[in-house]
Amino acid sequence: MRTKLRVGVLGATGMVGQHYVRLLQNHPWFEVSYLAASRESAGKSYAEALAEKGCSSGVMLTLPVHRIDEIAAASSECDFVFSALGPEAALEYERQYAAAGLPVVSNASAHRNDPDVPVLIGEINPEHLAIIPEQQKKRGWKKGFIVVKPNCSLQSYLFPLYPLHRAFGIKKILVTTMQALSGAGYPGVSSLDILDNVIPYIGGEEEKSETEPLKILGQIENGRFVHASGISISAHCNRVPVADGHTACVSVEFASKPTGEEILRIWREFRGAPQELGLPSAPLQPIVYREEKDRPQPKLDRHTENGMAVTVGRLRDCPVLDIRFVALSHNALRGAASGGILNAELLFRKNYL
Repeated sequence: MRTKLRVGVLGATGMVGQHYVRLLQNHPWFEVSYLAASRESAGKSYAEALAEKGCSSGVMLTLPVHRIDEIAAASSECDFVFSALGPEAALEYERQYAAAGLPVVSNASAHRNDPDVPVLIGEINPEHLAIIPEQQKKRGWKKGFIVVKPNCSLQSYLFPLYPLHRAFGIKKILVTTMQALSGAGYPGVSSLDILDNVIPYIGGEEEKSETEPLKILGQIENGRFVHASGISISAHCNRVPVADGHTACVSVEFASKPTGEEILRIWREFRGAPQELGLPSAPLQPIVYREEKDRPQPKLDRHTENGMAVTVGRLRDCPVLDIRFVALSHNALRGAASGGILNAELLFRKNYL
């Protein structure tokens, strides 16, 4: 019987890193063997490093925290790594880990625009993993590679849009996101700024929301990704006083307008590679539609299918485009750590790990 793969978590003491460590406890395929973080945390046990930040995970208490630049140590103790690094650290170190022979499954934005790095949502574009050998060849990496997740807010609306695009062809998308505080990381937004308030700006978020979906819906040509054409996206991104759960209000125009009944049938029947392959973290129902007129709501719906489903509601005609709806996903789970673990499970099942 094959033993579990040894995994490292880069940025282990951050908010997303802590989710990774917690979620990987008792995982059937992976076990955490290596933790890395900033120099301030290095040399301490994981428990000590978290205690100094005012946190307590209750897990992995004896594992030491390494400096992020101890790549040789990671190579000897890991089969691959999850990256929960910030953008600057990810830009500096993720390629170094891949060059050292370690596959990197990343949450960071640093390499999302690289033409040979897949931006992966397992249910939508698993075929994009086919570029990995080309990435390795181009960069001279024998075993290492980089696969990234998209921006956390995209999960909420790209999930319900993808099967509709496949059936009816999307032309225009107008999306307004209401994004949770946890999406800003720790320490995040000042309480004096967000209490009794909505902040109508999140740096770089609208640009990501308007470009990353086109890469995810695109295709591989001549060893690089070519963005999907014929789709226009306009995004408004807002920070709201909600702990977890990104909500999106979406209006869509199609090449061929579907009926409400057709849309609901497609959503209810939609599955993807993670469900078909029986991956441990995959939700049984990736898209859950709520009939109530006031759903989805973050408090009530963000933990649907262990935080891995997208909850949709309020499907109706749009007087400007064709149809409109509201969608919700858990940004720290589906949009971050759980989604990263699902990507690694897909890589494992597809024999890339």
